[in-house]
Amino acid sequence: MSLLALDPSRRVAGVLAPVFALRHDDDLGCGDVRALREFIDWAAESGFQVVQILPINETGGDHSPYNAISSMALDITTLEMHPSAVADLLAVDYDAELERVDLIALRAGPVSYATVKPLKWRLMERAFARFEAATVPERLEAFAEFQRVHAGWLGGYTFFRALMEQQGGSEKFDEWPPEVRTIDQAVRWREGLDTVAAKLFERRRRFFAYAQWLAWDQWKAVKQHATARGVALMGDIPIGISYYGADYFAYPGQFEHGWSGGAPPEPAFKDDLFVQRWGQNWGIPIYDWAAMARDGFSWWRQRVGGVRDLFHIFRIDHILGFYRQYAFPWRPESNAVFAPLSHAEAAERTLGRLPQFRPRDDSTPPNCAQNLAQGDVLLRMILDAARPALLVAEDLGTVPHYVRPHLTSLGIAGFKIPQWEPGSDGRLLRGHDYPRLSVCTYATHDHEPLAAMIQRWEREAREGGWMTEQVQRDAWALGDFAGTPEERRLEGWSHFTHEALVRGLFATNSWIAILMITDVLGLPDRFNIPGIASSENWCRRLLHTADGLRDDPQVAELTARLTELMHETGRNPA
Repeated sequence: MSLLALDPSRRVAGVLAPVFALRHDDDLGCGDVRALREFIDWAAESGFQVVQILPINETGGDHSPYNAISSMALDITTLEMHPSAVADLLAVDYDAELERVDLIALRAGPVSYATVKPLKWRLMERAFARFEAATVPERLEAFAEFQRVHAGWLGGYTFFRALMEQQGGSEKFDEWPPEVRTIDQAVRWREGLDTVAAKLFERRRRFFAYAQWLAWDQWKAVKQHATARGVALMGDIPIGISYYGADYFAYPGQFEHGWSGGAPPEPAFKDDLFVQRWGQNWGIPIYDWAAMARDGFSWWRQRVGGVRDLFHIFRIDHILGFYRQYAFPWRPESNAVFAPLSHAEAAERTLGRLPQFRPRDDSTPPNCAQNLAQGDVLLRMILDAARPALLVAEDLGTVPHYVRPHLTSLGIAGFKIPQWEPGSDGRLLRGHDYPRLSVCTYATHDHEPLAAMIQRWEREAREGGWMTEQVQRDAWALGDFAGTPEERRLEGWSHFTHEALVRGLFATNSWIAILMITDVLGLPDRFNIPGIASSENWCRRLLHTADGLRDDPQVAELTARLTELMHETGRNPA
């Protein structure tokens, strides 16, 4: 089926919703592929032609989709673990496991990963045992074919995952026993196992491969469902991967060692002196581009190919890292030690190295030219591996002057966040001046929804102080962008303000105008607050299932109005 959203000359509307936040009547305390299929149906009925989600790779202990333990393996929390969805899972096994949990409590609140993940893994264990016992030739061959197709990453992943299981589920390999802390040590350890222990270890690797087989099948079916509904499914690739992950552990030669990726100092972080002074230390590995080039960037081609198979469009988070990456000579665990130090004092502790852009900064024209040349090689490789999927670039932050023109020349859409796009006349850039090859949105998963932002402005205005004038300027500018009448630009959060801002976004010239689901519903709830380790991150769920969105009179009325706005602004050609 031809998807209108895949033609950038057409203006369409999209909605962003994290999978974990979605619901269906029989879920196990976390959004899954069934909830996403039902959400896609609701989105299609409402006129949205793009559904954007966050990364779906397997996460570690912090459950952050941007700190996955594998660039390819999919997270078990996203799977529908029900006998109707898993051929090897019998109803008797399913019921036995569900008797062990309080389903009402599990479904009622935010995602409880401590309960959800073990429950789904136990169900997977039961399915795997049935699969091995049944030995159905067709399924055995299908499993073998999956392993052949995905051999490039599956072996390293299952090796790491089996080792991780032996350490109580901890991915922190530098805390594992000395004999398995590096891939070379771990291989020698494996070769030294006796026959019984080796057989048990290989069976665990086979189990984790089986789980991925089911996961990839379910996610391919989601893409097929979206295609059938005329909806483009939009995925996400973070620029980095977890330091504590299968890729860094199994393929250390692909990375620069001794550096920790992040972002440069940002004065806007008023409450974080470390970020103001040193920058954001994300703790991700830095790629050794020269090493990757020697094998034709096979790791990146593999990674992009996996996303291409599951999505129609995908966003690369922090695409600036392909041109140059800010890096720290210490891991995030040492931030507190370095926070109060001067540059000279810090250099004494790091053998003269300080946080810097790698391979070079943008301080001179020759450096800029070299960084641009590097980005050109890398992004052309990504585009080649991605076809026929389309690529979107998250090009926010401190953007070098050469990046956006280069992305445009490659046919890659960048992002426009209205409140961050100043025009030349002191106002915000008008939406009709946005390039067609762009994606506009008011907020991503890391930002306040509209309701939260405007309600914060209202509080700050009431409290007075030096912020009052800035708050009024921000509110006035956003209302001006949306075309709100002057007398109502400082009204605060209301149905009128909500509708005006949505209309303003839909009226832009951008290819895709995306609303976060919380902005669709006018909710202030956040999915993530960056820079803090909080149990409230990555776990908030919507109140309604897809049927609930249809049945709730207020939500249905709101959705109907959004559909009308799509028609009025030319974003729904149906």
